Amino acid sequence: MKMPLSEYEQRVLDEMEQQLRSDDPKLARTISGGPRRPLHVALGGVVVLGGIGLLFAGLYTGQVWIGLLGFLAMFGGVLLALRRPKVAGDAPRDPGNDNVRPIRPRRGGGSGGAPFMQRLEERWDRRRRDQR
Repeated sequence: MKMPLSEYEQRVLDEMEQQLRSDDPKLARTISGGPRRPLHVALGGVVVLGGIGLLFAGLYTGQVWIGLLGFLAMFGGVLLALRRPKVAGDAPRDPGNDNVRPIRPRRGGGSGGAPFMQRLEERWDRRRRDQR
C-alpha cells in the first residue's frame, strides 16, 4: 500500500532535487532521463534473447566460449535497450579546441564550502531540532 508524501517530505524531496540539479546537472539529466527509443528497446530485447540462447547452447555443448559470447550479447542487449537519445547539450567537445577549459570538480562542493553530504546532514539535524 502506497502512502502519499506529507507536505514536509515533499518539500524536503524538492529541495534535494534542486540541490542535485545545481551541484551536478549532467547527473540530474541522466537520472531524470528522457524517453527511450522503442527501436532500441526492441532491438535490445532481441539481442538479450539471442544471448540467452547462446548461453544455453554453450552450456549444452560444453563450450565455455559460446556461453561467454552469450553473456556478452545479453550485456550488450541490456545496454542497447537502456540507451537514451543524446541531448543537443550533451555533444562531445572537440579535443582540438584549446579555447575551452576542461571542467574540474569543485572542491568545496557548493555555496558554503562544505561537502554536499555534510550540508544535507546539517539540514536534516536542523529540521529535526525545529520539529521538536
